[in-house]
Amino acid sequence: MQWTKVLGLGLGAAALLGLGIILGHFAIPKKANSPAPQDLDLEILETVMEQLDAHRIRENLRELSREPHLASSPRDEDLVQLLLQRWKDPESGLDSAEASTYEVLLSFPSQEQPNVVDIVGPTGGIIHSCHRTEENVTGEQGGPDVVQPYAAYAPSGTPQGLLVYANRGAEEDFKELQTQGIKLEGTIALTRYGGVGRGAKAVNAAKHGIAGVLVYTDPADINDGLSSPDETFPNSWYLPPSGVERGSYYEYFGDPLTPYLPAVPSSFRVDLANVSGFPPIPTQPIGFQDARDLLCNLNGTLAPATWQGALGCHYRLGPGFRADGDFPADSQVNVSVYNRLELRNSSNVLGIIRGAVEPGEPSSCCLHPRPLLCSGCRCPHPALPLPPPSPAPPAHLSLSSGSLPLFLWPDRYVLYGNHRDSWVHGAVDPSSGTAILLELSRVLGTLLKKGTWRPRRSIVFASWGAEEFGLIGSTEFTEEFFNKLQERTVAYINVDISVFDPLTRPWRPEHLRQLDPVLQPQQPGVRPGPQSKTSARIYPTYHTAFDTFDYVDKFLDPGFSSHQAVARTAGSVILRLSDSFFLPLKVSDYSETLRSFLQAAQQDLGALLEQHSISLGPLVTAVEKFEAEAAALGQRISTLQKGSPDPLQVRMLNDQLMLLERTFLNPRAFPEERYYSHVLWAPRTGSVVTFPGLSNACSRARDTASGSEAWAEVQRQLSIVVTALEGAAATLRPVADL
Repeated sequence: MQWTKVLGLGLGAAALLGLGIILGHFAIPKKANSPAPQDLDLEILETVMEQLDAHRIRENLRELSREPHLASSPRDEDLVQLLLQRWKDPESGLDSAEASTYEVLLSFPSQEQPNVVDIVGPTGGIIHSCHRTEENVTGEQGGPDVVQPYAAYAPSGTPQGLLVYANRGAEEDFKELQTQGIKLEGTIALTRYGGVGRGAKAVNAAKHGIAGVLVYTDPADINDGLSSPDETFPNSWYLPPSGVERGSYYEYFGDPLTPYLPAVPSSFRVDLANVSGFPPIPTQPIGFQDARDLLCNLNGTLAPATWQGALGCHYRLGPGFRADGDFPADSQVNVSVYNRLELRNSSNVLGIIRGAVEPGEPSSCCLHPRPLLCSGCRCPHPALPLPPPSPAPPAHLSLSSGSLPLFLWPDRYVLYGNHRDSWVHGAVDPSSGTAILLELSRVLGTLLKKGTWRPRRSIVFASWGAEEFGLIGSTEFTEEFFNKLQERTVAYINVDISVFDPLTRPWRPEHLRQLDPVLQPQQPGVRPGPQSKTSARIYPTYHTAFDTFDYVDKFLDPGFSSHQAVARTAGSVILRLSDSFFLPLKVSDYSETLRSFLQAAQQDLGALLEQHSISLGPLVTAVEKFEAEAAALGQRISTLQKGSPDPLQVRMLNDQLMLLERTFLNPRAFPEERYYSHVLWAPRTGSVVTFPGLSNACSRARDTASGSEAWAEVQRQLSIVVTALEGAAATLRPVADL
C-alpha cells in the first residue's frame, strides 16, 4: 500500500540520517586541546576570604546566644525559623532550605521537684544543702529558661549513704578504693569530670554497688587552680565556684528508642524498659563550691597524689565525714533526682547549594539536549549556543526528597554542619560555630544569587537539633539517608566550638600562609588559631550558664578576629572540596598514620604476640602494599594534573579518593561499641597507640593463657585490620585492575 512505502521511506531516511550523525560525530576531527573544565577559581576564593566579616559574625553570635535554647524549646524552634529565613533570603540565600523533624526521647529535670543534694544528720534532719542553681552574676543565670544543672538520662531516685571520693570514676579508681579496704556498697561516690565519659562514671560505680554519683569540675582541671569569685567570671574567663557542667549521660548516639533507625513515625521503637545506655543509678552534677564543702570534710585515707586537686585542702577517700569537720561524723549524703523522659519534636535545618557539573560532566550543558543549570556553567564549549537556563526546582524538592532528576541534582555532596541546641545560652558551644556557618553561607549565597559562582559539587549546610543529648539530630539524619550519603558524600566538615581560649600571641605571616595562600599576611588583627593558656580539658564555662555572649566578647575573642580566621579556614576547605577539579584529599596522610600504627604494634606488642604464636607479618605486608598503591595513585594524579585529562578519568580517580575512607569500615569489628566501625579511629582503651581493635584486644588478653577466647579475639582483630588494608589498597589501584 502507498502508506507503507511512505513509512518505509521515512524510516529509511531517518536511519540514514542517524547513521550519518553517528559517523560524522566520530569522523570529524576533534580539537587537540579542548579546554579543560574550570578548576578552583582563586579569585572567587579570595573574594570569599575578603567578604567574611568579623562584625557580622559577632552580631550573629549576639542573636544566637541572646536566650537559652535547650533542644526542642520554643527558642530552639525560633532559631530554626531564623536559619530558614537567612537561607531563603532573595539576595543572599541558597538554592533551597528546609527543616525536617524527628520525634525523639529527651531527658529533663522536673520543674515541680528540683534535684537536690543534701547532707543528712544522724537523726535524719537536713543539715546542709548544695546549691540548686548557679549564682546569677550577670543577670543571665537566673531566667526562667535556664535549665537547672542535671545529668540528662540519669534515672530518678533518692539514694542516701556515706560519701567516698572516687577521683575520675574510672574502673581502676573504684578498684583502688577497694584495695584501700573501703566498702563501696551503698555509698555515694563523688567524682570529678575527665578521664572517662560522663555515663561511664555511673556505670563503673554501679558495678561496685554504689548507690548514687555526684560529679563536679575541679578548678585544677579548668581554672589553672583559681577558684575565688574575684578571680573568675565576670572578672575573668574562669568558671565561678557555683558553675556546673550539664551534659548527656547517655552512652550511645541518636534517639534512644530507635537505634539504627530514623526517629520517624514508621520506625519501630524499643520498649522503654529495654533501652540500654542510660546511667544505672541516680547521678547529679554539682559546682566545685559545693564539692569543696563535701570533699574537704571527708574522713579516711589520704587520696593518691594524682587524685589531688585545687579545692584548697587535702583530698581524702572517705567513707563519711571526719569528726572535727563541719558535719557530724555519722552524716550521710542524700541525692534526690527527679528527672523525667519525654518524647519531643526536634528539627534539623538543611540549606543547599546545587553543584554545576557533576555528574553530567561539563559537556552536557551545551551538547546534550537536556539543560543543566547553565547559570555559572563550567562549559568547555562556550562558543556553542546554550539552552535556556533551567527553572529552579520546586522548594519541596531537596536532598531528602529523592525526586530531583539526576541532571538537576549533582550527586556529590560536601556537607558542612554544626548543632544548634545548647544547654543554656551556649555562646561558645555551639553558637560560635553557627555564627560562622551563617556568615559563610551568606557570602556564598550572595555570590550565588548574583550568578557569579556555582560550585562544581553540591554544598549542604546543616544545623542539627538535639545534639547535646547524644548527637541525635545528625545521627537520625544519617540513619534516614545512610545509603545516599555513603555513596555520594565527599566530606563532612563540622565547626562546633570555634574559639577555645584567649590567644597568647598574634599569628605570624607564615601561619596565615599555611592556612591558605589567599590570606594576605598584611591583614591586621587576623589570628586564626588559639594557643591554650590553660591545661583545661575544655574551656572553663563549658555547658554552664556562664557561657554567654559577653563571656566571648570580653574574654575569648574581643574583636572576633579568631572567629573570622576560623570562617576563612572553613571557607577555604569548603571551596576546595566543592570546586577543585581533583579532590584535594591526600592519601599519603593515611600512609603516615598506618606506618606509625605499625611501628607501635611492632615495638610495644611484637614480643607479646610472638609468645602466643601470633605474627605481625601479614600486617607488615598489608601496610607496605597500601603505601605502594598510595604512591602510585599520587603519581597518576600528578601526571593527569599536568595534562588535559578527560573528565571521566578525573571522576573515576576522585571516586577512588572518596571511597577510600569507606574501605576501613567494618560494622562487625567492634560489636561492643554501638555505631563504631572504623578500624583506625574507633575508641581505644588499650595503652598502645596502634590500631584500636588490636590494642584493646591485647590489653584484655595480656593476663590470660594462650588459646583463650581473649587471644582468639586478638587474632580476629589482626585479621580485620589486614583485610581492611588490603581492601583499601585495592581501592587505590586503577579502576580497570580488578
